[in-house]
Parts: sequence; structure tokens; C-alpha cells
Amino acid sequence: MTSLIIIVIHAALMAAVILRVLLRRPARGVALAWLLMAMMLPYIGAVLYFLIGERRISRSRAERLAQMQGDFRKITAPHIAENRLLRGSTQLTPEERPLERAGESFFGAPAFTGNSLALSGDTLAMLRHIAADIEAAERSVLVEFYIWTEGGLTRDVLDALTRAARRGVKCLVLVDAMGAGRWWRGPEPGLLRGAGVELRAALPVGLLRGIAGRTDLRLHRKIVVVDSRIAWTGSMNMVDPRFFKQDSGVGEWVDAMVRIEGPVAGVLGAVMISDWVAEGGVTLEQVLAATGLAPSSARGQAPVQVLASGPGESGDGLLQIMLALINGARHEVVLTTPYFVPEDALVTALRGAAARGVRVVVVLPRRIDSLLVRHASRSFFDEIISAGCEIYEFKAGLLHTKSITVDGEQAMFGTANFDMRSLWLNYEVSLLVYDRGFVADLRALQQSYLDQSDAVMLVPWAKRPVGARLIESTMRLMTPLL
Repeated sequence: MTSLIIIVIHAALMAAVILRVLLRRPARGVALAWLLMAMMLPYIGAVLYFLIGERRISRSRAERLAQMQGDFRKITAPHIAENRLLRGSTQLTPEERPLERAGESFFGAPAFTGNSLALSGDTLAMLRHIAADIEAAERSVLVEFYIWTEGGLTRDVLDALTRAARRGVKCLVLVDAMGAGRWWRGPEPGLLRGAGVELRAALPVGLLRGIAGRTDLRLHRKIVVVDSRIAWTGSMNMVDPRFFKQDSGVGEWVDAMVRIEGPVAGVLGAVMISDWVAEGGVTLEQVLAATGLAPSSARGQAPVQVLASGPGESGDGLLQIMLALINGARHEVVLTTPYFVPEDALVTALRGAAARGVRVVVVLPRRIDSLLVRHASRSFFDEIISAGCEIYEFKAGLLHTKSITVDGEQAMFGTANFDMRSLWLNYEVSLLVYDRGFVADLRALQQSYLDQSDAVMLVPWAKRPVGARLIESTMRLMTPLL
């Protein structure tokens, strides 16, 4: 009798998973991966599907996200009125204008001209400069990060925030609940709150929240905005690489950030404030009044577009922009990412670009902090290299910079990895930059990574052990779930 009950329950769970998958109509690879998981792991596979198998957002958060999109447009309206890059501007080529229109359609904001961009690949210098910018704040400091850890120069940033708050600067700090889990349990959140900094955990986790919605949707953005005038974004978490994950065996993390002065600083502030309001308990009007977010005057000439992506916000917009960049390339595409688990459409785009005679270069770290992702990533090497693409493995640490440059003319730079999680599960922020000077600086930084990398050659790679290939192929089946 007991065995019959077990069989009936398992059959009911399988039927529920199959029905749910058919009704939700995910990508074929995602659907097959979950069905395989449910069959291979009775009960466990079905439970995992209902916990994390869908981009399921609680009703209350879905309502706040809908409000957030309206809030974002409301905040950016004066920026658009004052600084919008007009259609037909000579600063955009005819090939770039459709890309800009697509970005506005998916993400709600056009490109803004009048920006000054300064790229940096020196993490310690970036931390010092961020602390100095906060020290000079007069009205407000807006900060959001995925990870925050104690140790090293991150304390300089924390101390700058506490001093700013004590002198009356409005300081809002939003940090992901899971990404910075250990930090939240330490003494530094108390130090910030004690000084008057308003501190919130983004996307809290818990059993009840797991029932209402997925708990692995993460705030992966990295943004600092000072007085609506100056902003920072890029790949760096609030960590000092000399103290971060030193026991993981991957070396120091290698990051890049861009410091922005001009209208886009206010747009990045709008992203952070929208995220703050989405956590509930406060109105947009209250936050705007407290922070004084306002359009910033022009400080340069660079046209830049902010792409704030995530579940419930932008659909497949991030994927569409990546595809547009790669498919529009005429001479060269260079991308750097720590986690390379691409959508099939992106693999096809890379192969197609190489077939057109475009030089396609992919730079990845030799060692990463996820064994599962490492094996899944390597399963793509054969078809990428055999199609004419070049893959390089960076030797001097965990290369964490997320960047794409195209033909020396456009670039995408920010927090999004070239993987499924960034495309579908994380809240990310990227910059679409149409400025040749910045693209040249970013391409030079990419070249510095290439100079510290070894090429993966097709013939030696094809001779790797059968066991390694079997593990990689197995992990590839799970890529829709990573």
C-alpha cells in the first residue's frame, strides 16, 4: 500500500511539472532540462522546479515592479526633456540609431549625450576614488551592490559614508541579502546605521518568500551616485581583492569600473531609487524629496544609454541587445566575462559573425569560483573555436570584467555576465556606449587582459580526456538551470 502511495504521488508530481512546463512554454532547452531533472531525481526534481524553475515573482513584488517601471519613467522624464539625444543627431551613425531605439524600447530610457567617462581597471584606486567622491558629497549618496565584504579599502568607503551621513548628507545603501549574507551578519551594517545611513537588504530570502516567489533572483547591480553629478558602475563588488575569497584558489579578482559625470549619473540614480522603492515601505516622492535627484548638466560629449534589466522589468531585452551588437559587427567583436554559459542564440550569433569574417575574441578566466559553471562553459569551446572564434584564458586571477566592444565603435559595459543567470534571473545594469574614445580605452583594457592570457587551440583541446568531455557535456545539459 505504501509503495502504491509513493508511486501515485510521484506520478502526480511529474504530471504537475509537465503540465506547468507546457503551460509556461519556456525555451525548449530549459523545458527539457527541467523534465530530465524531474525524472532523474524523483520528488527532489519536482520540488526544485516549483522553487526555482520559473522566473516567479510574488504578487506584491510584481505590483511594486510595475510601479517601479512607472517610477523610473517619472524620474527620468526631466532628464529626457533636458538632455535627450535627439533623433538624427550626428553623434550617432545610421547603424547605431536602431540600436538606440531598441534600447529605449526595452529599457525605457534613450541615450543621453553630454557625459564624461573615465575607465579604470585598478581596483584599489577605484575604492580610494569612490571614498573620495563620497567625502565630497553635499546632498546625497546612493549606493547599491551585490556583495559587500569587510577588510582592506572597503573600510575607507564605509568610513566615508558614515562621515557623510553625520554631516547631514542623505545616504541610502542597498545591498543584496544573499550575495552579502556574511556581511549582513557582521558589525558593519550596525556601524552604518548608527551613523545615520539608511541601509536595506535587497530581495530578502526565507521559507515564506520561497513559496510566494523565487528566492534566487538577485540584485547584481553595482552603482554609486553622488549628488546626481557623479556615478560609478561596472563589475566591481564592494570588496578589496586582497581580502576577498582568498581560499578559493582562483587568485585575486580583476575588475573594471567607469566613473561618469553628466546626465547618465542621474539616470543611474533613478535605477537605484527605483530599486529602493521596490523593496517597499517608502514612496517615490519621499525618496526624491530626501535625495534631491535632479538632471545633471553636460560634462562631456559621450552618448550613453542605461540598460537596467531583470525579471519583471525588461523581458528578453538584454539578450536582444547582445544579439544586435554581435550581429551588427563588421570587423571585430571582443568580449570578456567570468561566466560563459551562453544562450543558444548567442552561440549562433558568435559563430555567424566569425563566418562573415569578423574577428571574434572571447576572454575568460582560466580558473573560476564555480566548478559546475567551469565545466559547463568549457562544453561550448569546441563549436566556438571550430567556427573560427578565438578563446583566451586569462592567467592572472579571476577576470571579472564584463564587457563587449564592437568595431571600435560601440561597447556594452556593466554588471551582466555572458550567461543564463544574467540574462534571466539577475537584476543587472549595463551601459551601451557610443563614444569612440571610451571604446578605445575599453579595447585597450581588453588587450591588457589578452596579453596575460593563453589561446585555447582547437587540436590540443580536442584531445582532452574522454572523461572531461563527458563531464562537460553533462553539465551543459544543466546550463538552462545554472
